[in-house]
Amino acid sequence: MPAVTEHYSLGEPVEIGKIDKALKKLWADGEGAMTRASLINLAVYSETPDSIERNTQLVAKIAENHACRAIVIGANRRASEDRAEAWVSAHCHISRAGSKQICSEQISFLLEGPCIKLLPSIVFSHLDSDLPFYLWWQDEFPEPMDPQLWSWVDRLIYDSQTWKNFDAQMRLVETAQQEAKQRIVLCDLNWTRLDKVRYAIAQFFDHASSHHHFSEIKNGRFDFAPGYRSTALLLAGWLGAQLGWHPEKSKKSDTIRFSNSTGRTVDLELHEKGDDPVGKIVFDSKDVQFVVAPAECGDLLQVWRSGKNEKPQPQMMPAQSNDPVALMSQELTRGGPHSVYLHAVACVRELL
Repeated sequence: MPAVTEHYSLGEPVEIGKIDKALKKLWADGEGAMTRASLINLAVYSETPDSIERNTQLVAKIAENHACRAIVIGANRRASEDRAEAWVSAHCHISRAGSKQICSEQISFLLEGPCIKLLPSIVFSHLDSDLPFYLWWQDEFPEPMDPQLWSWVDRLIYDSQTWKNFDAQMRLVETAQQEAKQRIVLCDLNWTRLDKVRYAIAQFFDHASSHHHFSEIKNGRFDFAPGYRSTALLLAGWLGAQLGWHPEKSKKSDTIRFSNSTGRTVDLELHEKGDDPVGKIVFDSKDVQFVVAPAECGDLLQVWRSGKNEKPQPQMMPAQSNDPVALMSQELTRGGPHSVYLHAVACVRELL
């Protein structure tokens, strides 16, 4: 049988010039027992030591629900000498019918030294033709960006939570998008991390009779875990952008100040507290308080509203997983340009 990454092996080592031949042999050896499936090209790039093994595990789990040709790249720009190695393997799982293994192929590259400049050529020459190309970039973007790299990318996936300088990194991403003539869709896993929380907040205002609260919100409070301040800021940016609030200067470092459509000041306090990327969220309106908080069970959100003549009636909603496989799976099921994300970023960009 060909190399199957049940134990997350990198598979068979192969010369870079013979990768296509090795893939053909892999499928020929598994003919009758294995069926190749691929809906997208997914390239994963990292400069973290030993990232190839870790990302192979992630891809194996992602491929269970998102068939793809995976290209996993581990890079070391600091190496003085060139080194280029490659492996081919397959991630397989039993089909629902139980007769055949459905497999996604993976090509892994270790690139060190000056040969990293060949990254675009190496990636593009091994894409599965006519399929969309998703690039998951796990490090900060280098400057200058290689324009050739972005010419084929359909969706660029990154996690701004790890960025040290959001504005500088975002400018590089926007430059790449411009060089690709706006064809690249920007996909921030830090935004995906807010999906369930945003749904929980939005459901309070589903009915038109609750829309009067938009102009009556006086203040709010967001709890966030250490290292996730940017996640809370993106949530504040989403709220401000959706409600037409304008950011104002605040004298307090832990407070974001907006002015709403009526000119009234709205202060949102940010508190580093707890282990959830975004924890308890509270909004105070004229007569009602809205609360979204992690439930004790850990995988649900508890939501309620209360007021002078209204008793809390807590309800449960799904909570967001912070697992990278879950975040990527959510992102890979999406389409569209993420315009709401871009509006949220624009609203609080100077604070990120």
